[in-house]
Amino acid sequence: MVNIYSERVLIRPIHSKDALEVFSYRSNFEVNKYQNWIPSTTEEVNRFIDKNPNAFNEPHTWFQLVIEKKDTQEVIGDIGVHFEDPQNLQCELGCTINEKYQHQGLASEALKAVINYLFHHLNKHRVKASVDPRNTKSIRLMERLNFRKEAHFKKSLYFRDAWVDDVIYAILQKEWKVIEFKK
Repeated sequence: MVNIYSERVLIRPIHSKDALEVFSYRSNFEVNKYQNWIPSTTEEVNRFIDKNPNAFNEPHTWFQLVIEKKDTQEVIGDIGVHFEDPQNLQCELGCTINEKYQHQGLASEALKAVINYLFHHLNKHRVKASVDPRNTKSIRLMERLNFRKEAHFKKSLYFRDAWVDDVIYAILQKEWKVIEFKK
């Protein structure tokens, strides 16, 4: 199994023991209003965890990782990695951070570590993210990570009973600067 380290966090596969902590931040509708998945119960989180693939880096799968604070071992967020193409050279990322840990640079740090791993250990060509243009926090995060805005699709997703826009951000391996983290 993959474990990815940065200065302050460990990014690791999600486990059933994480269900309560994941539910605690994922069930907050206001904070996660741009997310596809907002669980209603911890049982729903457990079913989600049970569906996680057995292996990281399998084409056509979403693999869920959690972000764990090293000093407290508390799960503070999660990152989904979609290994989307048959050649397995491109990925899509999604990230959720517990509201009480936002604005501390932890999402940036965790995503940088995952992107480093994808580009420099798995030799991915391109990493992208799909963002609702109303989600200004995620847009600023993509910009801080030096992702470029590649597309703005008008009313292209049917989300929560309405058609919404979708903005695609991406970065290529050759554009990414390697970031070294201590374990």
